[in-house]
Amino acid sequence: MKTTRSISDFNNELKLKGFNVFQIESDSNATKIYSRKDFYKICLTTGESKIHYADRSFNHNGTVLFFGNPHIPYSWETVSTTYTGYTCLFSEEFLATSNRAENLQQSPLFKLDGTPVLKISESQRLFLNTIFKKMIEEQQTDYIHKDDLIRNYINLLIHEALKLEPSQNLHQPSNALTRLANVFMELLERQFPIEGVAQPLRLRTAKDYAEALSVHVNYLNKAVRDVTGHSTTTHINNRIVNEAKALLLHTDWNVSDIAYALGFDYPTYFNNFFKKATDTNPSSYRTVES
Repeated sequence: MKTTRSISDFNNELKLKGFNVFQIESDSNATKIYSRKDFYKICLTTGESKIHYADRSFNHNGTVLFFGNPHIPYSWETVSTTYTGYTCLFSEEFLATSNRAENLQQSPLFKLDGTPVLKISESQRLFLNTIFKKMIEEQQTDYIHKDDLIRNYINLLIHEALKLEPSQNLHQPSNALTRLANVFMELLERQFPIEGVAQPLRLRTAKDYAEALSVHVNYLNKAVRDVTGHSTTTHINNRIVNEAKALLLHTDWNVSDIAYALGFDYPTYFNNFFKKATDTNPSSYRTVES
């Protein structure tokens, strides 16, 4: 049966449960229908496509198992008109009780320099299909422990993938510093726009970004400064200032809510930050520019 639910349907289900799984059937948009920045993705797909992961690209024609990390920019170009498979989306919080979530960003399947794309044989495809089908079936039941069962299925997918040989067809740019700087800039942009006070900015400092990208903060700072001429902190602060201006002008949130949404513990910290960057305080900026 072809997937026909809207993007908003997927969004609502994921917000409530932290998990969703669905089948892709002759639908080239299904692999990229969901774009929220706080969910991991596992896709089992058959067809011809190009996957861009950070600044690496992988071309494939056949079946692959893909692992997407919300902290690392990636995109998917479908080439063939017929594209089938399954997609599973889940949050770190959903897996938290299994003690697996804390290791996700360090897994070779999800790391920046890891192996997110694996070629799958026909026998492997048939076996993995059964796992996705089990998750889809379980998702529709009223079984009281179904979340635990689905977590086990997700971990089974991860373990099966860890046993496979990684693909060797990922293109690696020769300039590692340029690559890291580009990925940082993409990751920075992915944190915005801020969608609500309930989802405040999580990456606020150069250290936060370095940890998300699994590199030392000094190495990240060197890459960004060498490539762009500006510090990591300067890029982060400039982007936060621009977002603050947009929220002040285009929302009715009070200044305290905006401060919290942008990752500041106290409104006074935000006021001082904004005034240092713009020579005016947030309230005055909203009054003058509105």
